[in-house]
Order: sequence, then C-alpha cells, then structure tokens
Amino acid sequence: MRFVSRILIGVAAATMAAVAAPAVAGATTATTSATTTASSYYEADWGPYFSSDHKSKAEGHVSVDKKPYKFWYWKTFHVKKQICWKDKHGNKHCKWVVEKVKKKVWKWKHHYFYTVDSKLTNTKWWGGKKCAWETFKVVGFDGSTSFKNFRNCTKNPKHYSFSGKNAAHIYVDVSRGGFFGPKSHHSGWQPVYHFS
Repeated sequence: MRFVSRILIGVAAATMAAVAAPAVAGATTATTSATTTASSYYEADWGPYFSSDHKSKAEGHVSVDKKPYKFWYWKTFHVKKQICWKDKHGNKHCKWVVEKVKKKVWKWKHHYFYTVDSKLTNTKWWGGKKCAWETFKVVGFDGSTSFKNFRNCTKNPKHYSFSGKNAAHIYVDVSRGGFFGPKSHHSGWQPVYHFS
C-alpha cells in the first residue's frame, strides 16, 4: 500500500509540474511582449536650481519613454487605366489615362511619454513669503504651452511628480511666495528637458 501511495504522489507531482511549466512560459512571454512596446528614450537628473535669494531649491529626475503607434492617413496614387470605346462606324478605339485614386494607408509614428519628478526644499518656512515654489512650463510638439505649480511651506523637502506626452521642451522657475502663489526671487526659466 505504501508503494502504491508513493507512485500516486509521484504521478501527481509530475502532472503539477507539467501544468505549471506552460503557465510560467506564458507569463514570461507576456512580460517580454509588454516590455517591447515601449522603450526608454531619455533619462537624466535635472537641477539643482535655486530662487535668486537661495531660499528655495528644486531638483529632480526626468524620464521619457518612446512608444510606437499606427498613424492612418489618406494617400493619393496615380493609376494608369485603359479606356476603350467604339465610334459610330463600330471601330474600337483605346487610350491610356491616368486617374487619381485615394487610399487610406498607415505608417509608424511615436508618442513620447514623460514623467518629471522633483524635490522642492524650503530653507525659510516662517514669516512673510514663507513658501518655496516651482513652476514648470511644458511646450508641446504643436507649440501649445501648459504650466504646473507646486509649493512647499514646511521645513521638510516635498516630492512631486507629473506626467504627459510629446513635450518639446520642459522648463522650471524656482521662486518664493505665499500660500497662494509665487511672488518674487524668480530663478528664470531653467532647462529640465529638450526633445532632440
């Protein structure tokens, strides 16, 4: 009876291994295919940058991933076509003409997904203009401009992060201000990332 039990246990173990192996292989394949869809295009630290009175400091990291997508558009093709007809005497005549034909086609293009991480330090967190501010300016491929503001009114550094896609340029301005916005001691626009 012990011998039979050992055989049954051995068969069960072998069956479990056979079932688990394809599952593991499938998981590996899925992970591989997912990682190949996007590739790291750019990664670097930025800063530190300071307000003009050196009481605010901003620094951080930026990463950009390049992801392909199919871009569909209409394309015009010139097609040569033979046209034939019969005259009033029944004689056949033919000539070649060129026609314009529109067809929907696609090509590979890329989106560039960025993430900006920052650490904002405030060395004067009391009195008037007690907050450190950082303002990010993002210029898109199409020329559009957007802004992101972050503040730190405490003595401990604060960490922030924001993401988007297709940025041609990203800048940061470090300054001092109150609770509701930056007021003075601007650093001016400092580079965080430039598309190349």
